[in-house]
Amino acid sequence: MNEQINPEQQLKSRSVQSMFSRIAPRYDLMNRLMTGGMDVRLRKIVIRQAQLPEDGKLLDLGAGTGDLAQEAILQYPGRQIFAADFTLAMMQAGKKRPGPSVDFAAADALQIPYAANSFDAVVSGFLLRNVVDLPMALREQWRILKPGGIFVSLDTTRPKRSFFSPFIKLHTHHVIPFLGKLLTGDRDAYVYLPTTTDQFLTAEQLVVYLAHAGFKQIQYNRAMFNTVAIHWAIKPLDV
Repeated sequence: MNEQINPEQQLKSRSVQSMFSRIAPRYDLMNRLMTGGMDVRLRKIVIRQAQLPEDGKLLDLGAGTGDLAQEAILQYPGRQIFAADFTLAMMQAGKKRPGPSVDFAAADALQIPYAANSFDAVVSGFLLRNVVDLPMALREQWRILKPGGIFVSLDTTRPKRSFFSPFIKLHTHHVIPFLGKLLTGDRDAYVYLPTTTDQFLTAEQLVVYLAHAGFKQIQYNRAMFNTVAIHWAIKPLDV
């Protein structure tokens, strides 16, 4: 049975949905500029880590414009690849992307409309920091994975203080909002995005959340001056 979110969470969720609707037309371009193109390489790593079997089924959750889903189609031809997002404008933008055609479905990450034990892999890119109830989102992904299925996420993480910290702060809190205003006309959205990074969990803290959700064999790697992390974990066979 799906859990329910409270009215305050519903309001925040609608606000996030509205923001992504506004920036959808330039979302991919801003991702490339914000990361210097590194997000493309990182998404390739995410899909390789999914280790989809010959007859496997993969869900790109919070898919946005379908970057991960397209990469999965390229890496795993002939498999069943699905993409789900709760923002119509993002999926519409994804339909216009060059490359493999993606099978999109409307879905909230907190109430995923698929049966338990449906997928061999669930992947996401920059989803987790935007959900209004992270434990619920992780439990839902655990639920729809088959026993032995693989969870993989790419998301921001709070970096430890280092020599690079002032430069990272300058980029995230000044350069990114400036580019966002210039290219999308929506500076607020690109203030929100680095702010959520500052407020999100460290890579180590996310491991604890994954363990509480029931995942095992949890691992992660940091990248981009420790500002993002790829986590992967297994749903145990004996469940």
